Amino acid sequence: FVIKEELKTSLNNGVYEIILNRPEVFNSFNQSMAFSLQKELDFCAENDEVRVVVISGTGKAFCAGQDLAEATDPNGPELNCIVKEHYNPIILKIRNLEKPVIAAVNGVAAGAGANIALACDITIAHEKASFIQAFSKIGLIPDSGGTYFLPRIIGIQKALSLMITGDKVSAKEAEVLNMIYKCVDADTYETEVSRLAIQLSEMPTKAFGLTKRAVNQSYSNSLQEQLDLEEKLQTEAGNTEDFKEGVQAFLEKRKAKFRGK
Repeated sequence: FVIKEELKTSLNNGVYEIILNRPEVFNSFNQSMAFSLQKELDFCAENDEVRVVVISGTGKAFCAGQDLAEATDPNGPELNCIVKEHYNPIILKIRNLEKPVIAAVNGVAAGAGANIALACDITIAHEKASFIQAFSKIGLIPDSGGTYFLPRIIGIQKALSLMITGDKVSAKEAEVLNMIYKCVDADTYETEVSRLAIQLSEMPTKAFGLTKRAVNQSYSNSLQEQLDLEEKLQTEAGNTEDFKEGVQAFLEKRKAKFRGK
């Protein structure tokens, strides 16, 4: 791993791992860590060697959200700046990154930490992890895309209830609610995260990116607009090297060797 300020990163066989690394404050965000994560997501978008991104945390927590010591510091960034310049770009970069982004939630994910996890493409959680919309406990509203993604994932009634009460949701309950992809036992958590990341790194990256683009646009498209978009993107996918390899492998009854091109 390379330690870059408040993050640890590594690139192995197409898997780029970003570990939030402020364990003394449960990996809560300050300005420096937010900007560093933005830079890492830009790097992932631009580097063809990166086929899949995994975001996780050091120690007992995934991310406790905003570092309140910074948010209440008279000399620190104001709240609107924190939302606009720290978190909003992170969410947009995750959604616009045309490669799979896995949130490997190793512990508590609270506030912005929970919503960053929910903004990822696949969220896999340790059985002892939990998700908390902690904003109401300090008189704030959910940010970092929480009011956008959570109602769409689990429905308005349940989402509003969790936002208003600030109730803790266990990883197992989150899986039942379809809030996350899956909850994994402690004994197999690290193995399962690694297996999933490697699996995705060996699959057709371009097709994943186009699929993600289509899903993103489905939130605002009409049915006709979405059908037109599928036609356009399918044509683009059909012109990739991976499509040709996939078809050839199918005809030859062998495993495809995708290159992400």
